[in-house]
This record gives sequence, C-alpha cells and structure tokens, in this order.
Amino acid sequence: MQMVERPWGVAAYGAANAKAAPDLARIRFRVIRLEQTPSQAFASASDAVRSVRRTLRDHGVSDAAVERSHFGLTSSWEYGTPRKFLGYECKASFVVESGALDEVQSLLVDLVAAGANEIVAVDFDVAGKADLRAEARRRAVGAARRKAELYAEAAGVRLGAVLHIDDVDPEQVRFERYRGHGGGDEASPEDLAPGHVVVSAAVILGFSISRD
Repeated sequence: MQMVERPWGVAAYGAANAKAAPDLARIRFRVIRLEQTPSQAFASASDAVRSVRRTLRDHGVSDAAVERSHFGLTSSWEYGTPRKFLGYECKASFVVESGALDEVQSLLVDLVAAGANEIVAVDFDVAGKADLRAEARRRAVGAARRKAELYAEAAGVRLGAVLHIDDVDPEQVRFERYRGHGGGDEASPEDLAPGHVVVSAAVILGFSISRD
C-alpha cells in the first residue's frame, strides 16, 4: 500500500461554468470565382467583393468589423487520366462580426445574392468573453475552497492559508481523473441549451492545515 510519507496539507480541485446569452455573431464566408485567365478571375472576384461590401454596409456592418483573411489565386484541375485544366480560381475569405443577431439570416441570404459562394460557419459569441471567463474562474476557486473545507471538517482539522494555485484547462486529457469532482457549480443540461455561450474554468488549490 502506498502511504503519504510527507503530508503537507489539503489539495482540492474545483471546476465551474459561467454562461451568458450571445450578443455577437461571427460569420465566415468566401467569394470564389473560376475563370480562364488570371486577370478575368481577379476581375470577377473583385466585382463580387465590392458587391459583398455594399451589402454588409447596407446591413449596418462597419468596415472595421470585416476582416479579409485571405485573397489568392490558384490553378484548378479536374483530376483524372489525363488531368483537365479548368481555369484559374480566385478566392477571397472573410470574417464578419455583427451584433444584430435577429438579422443574421437575412444577412446570409443577401451575402449569397451579392456573390458569396460559400458560407463556412456562423458562430455565436459574447463580446465580453474575458469577463465571463473571469467569473468562471472565481466560481472554480469557490468550488475548490468549499470542497477543501468539507474535507478538513470531516478530518477534524482546520483549513489554513492557500499555498498553491494551479490553473487547469478542464479539457486537457491529463486532468480526466478529476472529471466529476469539480464541486459546487457543475455543468447542467441547461448549460448546453442553444442560446447560451458557456465558458468553463478549473483550478487546483493547495491549503495548509492550521494548527491553531
């Protein structure tokens, strides 16, 4: 049997979630044009990009909220025996943020009509995610402290000062053994319901044992 040779205190793991209704939509889409010459491909894609930009402005999306992450030209082939040259493909990728969640569907429809060939993804988020994560971390600390206090009370000792704080990513494989031991503010089915952005945090706190 493995014994604790140098006991030093109480260590407790705490995990918690914080959730909020989304107030931001992040839309990723592409404009793709295939033409027989590079100049034609660039010209066609540029026309579509200008149309897309006008559509975004019509929906109240500022230029500052639009990120063009990629713009390039590649040759396109149909693979077989032999290969068949299809033309030159010009592709422009965009990421757009909008706080008008009720208009996302109509914005997508208008973007496609303006020339967007591919809607890659629509993600919902919160603008104040840093504050949400800070709240989750505070709750995780509270959960770890409550668990440590319970262990100390059950063992007939008093909990002392915090000696160690270890920030934990609850999704990391090496912390799988702690799953189900978060204490206090665990995830619930409501946390996974559509319409909420959920941020998780976890911590390991090490406490001394008071000898007062």
